[in-house]
Amino acid sequence: MLKQEPEDGHAQLPDPQFRADVLRGLRDRPRAIQARWFYDLRGSELFEQITALPEYYPTRTEAALLVAHASALVAARDVTGCAMIDLGAGACDKAPPLFAHVRPRQYVPVDISTDYLRDVVLRLQAEHPEVHMVGVGADFSRALTLPEVVDAAPRLFFYPGSSIGNFEPRAARDFLQRIRAHMGADDTLWIGVDLVKDPAVLERAYDDVLGVTAAFNRNILQNVNRIAGADFAPATWRHVSHYDESEQRIEMHLEATVDTTVRWEGGERRFAVGDRIHTENSYKYTVSSFRQLLEGAGLREVGVWTDERDWFAFFAAAPAA
Repeated sequence: MLKQEPEDGHAQLPDPQFRADVLRGLRDRPRAIQARWFYDLRGSELFEQITALPEYYPTRTEAALLVAHASALVAARDVTGCAMIDLGAGACDKAPPLFAHVRPRQYVPVDISTDYLRDVVLRLQAEHPEVHMVGVGADFSRALTLPEVVDAAPRLFFYPGSSIGNFEPRAARDFLQRIRAHMGADDTLWIGVDLVKDPAVLERAYDDVLGVTAAFNRNILQNVNRIAGADFAPATWRHVSHYDESEQRIEMHLEATVDTTVRWEGGERRFAVGDRIHTENSYKYTVSSFRQLLEGAGLREVGVWTDERDWFAFFAAAPAA
C-alpha cells in the first residue's frame, strides 16, 4: 500500500508550497532551486541511471560495505524483526538485499516521488509477501511524519546513499534530531556518509562523460515549469559542478548559455549569459566530523565501517543515554 501525504508529495498538483519555494529561490541572490525538487518521476529515473555510472562511486562502494558488514551491523545492535523505515527509498533497491539479515516484520519506504514509489512498492510486495509494506509519499526533508500503521519499536531508520550531505551542516543536525524524536531506546539509525577525498574523484562523480548528471540537473527546470508555471528552456542551460575545498562540498549549478527572461504568472526573472542557479550542495565528512554531528543531534555511534580506500563510511547509531 502507498500512503500519500498531499501536503508534501506530488499527489496533488500544482503544489502551492513548491511554487512559493521555487519563486522565492529564483528571486533571491544567489539564485537557487532547492535540491528536493529534483525528484519528479523523470528525475528519479535519471538518478537511478547516475548510480550505475562508473564515475559515481558512492552507490557501489556503499553496497559493497553493506554486503561485507551486514552481519556486523546487526550484531552491533539487534534490529531483527524491526519496522525498517527506508528514507529516500527511490527504487527500493538498497533495503531488500538486507532483509535476510534484518528479517523486518514491516518495510516502510519513504520518498518524495509518489508516482515512482507506488510502482516500486507494488512490485516489491509481490516479491516479499512475508513483509508488510507501507509506502509513504512525503518530503521528509521538511518534516518527518509517519502514519499510524507504521509499527512501534523496534524501528530501524535506514538512510543510505550519503543524502545527508545534501543538507547544510546545521540543517543536517536538525534533520537527525527529527529522526531522533521518532526513536525509542531500542531503535537504531543506519546511515551512509560520503567522505572527504581527492577533489578530482569527487568532481568526476558529479560530471560524468555521458552527461547523465547534466540531464538530471537540467530536468529540475522541467519540474519547475510543470509545477510553478514557468517557461524555462532547459536546453539553454549548462550543467556546472565543482568541489569547494574550504566548505568540503560539491556544488551543482545551472548556467545560462543565452540571455533569457523566464516568466511565470505574476512575475519574471532576467538571466544574462553566465548567470547561475544553484541547485545542489553535497557535503563530505570525515569519520570524526560526522560522529560529532551525530552527537550534536542526540545520537551515539555504535559502529562505523569504511571501505579500503576510506571513500565512504556507514554508521550505526542509537539514541544517546
